[in-house]
Amino acid sequence: MAVGNWDEVRTAYQVARLGTVSGAASVLGVHHATVIRHIDALEERLGVKLFQRHARGYTPTEAGRDLLQVAQATNDQFGQLASRIRGRGEEVTGELLITTLAGVVPAIMPVLVKFRAEHPGLIVRLLTGERLFRLEYGEAHVAIRAGAAPEEPDNVVQSLGREMGTFFAARSYADAHGLPKDETEADKFDFVSSDVDVPRAPFDIWLRNTVPLDRIVFRSTDQSVTKSAIRAGAGIGYMALCEGRADPDLVEVWPARTEWAAPLWLVTHVDLHRTMKVQAFTSFLKEEAKNWPTC
Repeated sequence: MAVGNWDEVRTAYQVARLGTVSGAASVLGVHHATVIRHIDALEERLGVKLFQRHARGYTPTEAGRDLLQVAQATNDQFGQLASRIRGRGEEVTGELLITTLAGVVPAIMPVLVKFRAEHPGLIVRLLTGERLFRLEYGEAHVAIRAGAAPEEPDNVVQSLGREMGTFFAARSYADAHGLPKDETEADKFDFVSSDVDVPRAPFDIWLRNTVPLDRIVFRSTDQSVTKSAIRAGAGIGYMALCEGRADPDLVEVWPARTEWAAPLWLVTHVDLHRTMKVQAFTSFLKEEAKNWPTC
């Protein structure tokens, strides 16, 4: 049998604590008749008297004292819960879930390390992969995406600049096969690319329009795999400038082109966009992105 709703129990708690109907009504902000109605309803539901009524007020019976003890503990727990919830809204703590493509990780990782150093109570979870994590379902707090501007409803989309890149090859591949002088010679060389039916990235679209499909000899749905293939000498493939130039075993095949650059987008869901944690991180990221090198 249900004890009653929380309003009735809370009312009984205040009556037991203060000893009068008027005192409880004042604390709860209700009419004294509401207090009496709650007490009567609770006593009828439990089948016991919770209070002895007398001229000076209400004195809890043994059953009333039992109820007071439980209600006080519950009231304290509600207070602690409210304090923790307010604290979460005011502090940058707990988990921060970020989703992005593996290719963006080299640029964002120093930012994450620096941000967490300022907020040591934070746990960072970085989700990578080709799958689009659903912000509206709470799969991530923040998404950093490349390519066409995201169009999902109820998302806040902000520009985060562009990631410049070009085509690289391993020195081992260049030594064994040479390199194309320009794109007119592309059909004589092996290429590495994503394994998708309809490419979305600007460089991938250019590649499919320029290179015969049978010359794209190594394909994968995972960017980390395609990069490993490039480094292993499987063929020529696209990489971000900063990442490719940092590897002494890679050589640039062609100069970077603006049309190959991937626009970067900072995406948050409208329900979480203005929370303290998300606001703190997105503001920090946008400021840091201003200083990202183009290499």
